[in-house]
Amino acid sequence: MECLNLPEISYREFSTPLHNLAAEKNIPIVGEFELTSRCNLNCPHCYCFQEINKKELTTSEAYRILDEIADAGCFWLLFTGGEPLIRPDFLDIYTYAKRKGFIITIFTNGTLITPEIADYLREWPPFSVEISLYGATQETYEKVTGVTGSYRQCINGIEMLVRRRIPLELKTLVTKLNKHELWMIKRYAEERDLGFRFDTIINPRLNGDKDPCQYRISTRDTVELDLVDSKRLESWKRFCQRFNSSPKRVDILYPCSIGMWSFHITAYGELHACLMAQEPSFDLRQRSFSKCWPELIKEMQALRPEEKNECKSCELFSLCAPCPAWAKLENGDLNTVVEYTCQIAHLRAELFKKEGFILKGGDKGAEEIQKTLQEARDI
Repeated sequence: MECLNLPEISYREFSTPLHNLAAEKNIPIVGEFELTSRCNLNCPHCYCFQEINKKELTTSEAYRILDEIADAGCFWLLFTGGEPLIRPDFLDIYTYAKRKGFIITIFTNGTLITPEIADYLREWPPFSVEISLYGATQETYEKVTGVTGSYRQCINGIEMLVRRRIPLELKTLVTKLNKHELWMIKRYAEERDLGFRFDTIINPRLNGDKDPCQYRISTRDTVELDLVDSKRLESWKRFCQRFNSSPKRVDILYPCSIGMWSFHITAYGELHACLMAQEPSFDLRQRSFSKCWPELIKEMQALRPEEKNECKSCELFSLCAPCPAWAKLENGDLNTVVEYTCQIAHLRAELFKKEGFILKGGDKGAEEIQKTLQEARDI
């Protein structure tokens, strides 16, 4: 029998139509599954906190939820934490998800990767593993993590995955503790032909604790990094040429809830719209995903901005991508301005004006605003 040759297409050509269809029909095609809130490191910037009065999902509960989200249309799945590898049943849950057909990404700090785990991932490869590398030297890395010996464990984990050619990307959160080693970290990744990205935005913990915020670098330093990193600057340039700087006001608090296609599940089985937005919340231990998902969309889209909300009609909305859930953590009020990100947006506007970037005029509706939000967060 003659073998049929299937044409090859790029990943973007494959994924974009699926995301567009999911947004049109509110199909939950992308999911984040937080397997645990526990971690073996003690990073001061971390947004996680353990709810000691709640029990994490059992293995069988995780399996049931995986069945339900697969039936609902979930295709891309992120396993995160805390540190997901801290669970002794991680590989069991991972294998179950692989057999369900999910395209899986794993967020990990890399310190708990063993030869056995690395070998297993080579046999059952994920779509991607992303490891946070917080320093290029032991001194800086362990100043961030607070755990002696963690630097060597992380590097060993990275090297084990590299040797086995497992899809791997490195990333770092730039803080006051490690800013001076950012380009050394980037060089380490490039020398191993690994993808690399960094972020500078630190939000309060999910319980409202603002201690992490003291580790933010200055707004000026954040914007200067846009200039120094040529890839980042080029991404912003394309962004400015594509998107509107003055979007049409939309009478909905969360523009990202228009055409919802993603969700977040906590270590305790709570369904949220995303990591940051903790309300509304649905208990997947008590009700099925198929029952909760339509109600989550309905409640998110029913939320309206108050008159005092300054962000929705701001001409710099696109550069800021304001998040009501972040405002709630930062100020205790969904309808307030997060001054830190607001200042960054204004500084970026000044920078881009000097660089000659074009911010398109005209009004855009809710769907375009959602694309703007996603694009800004991908930079």
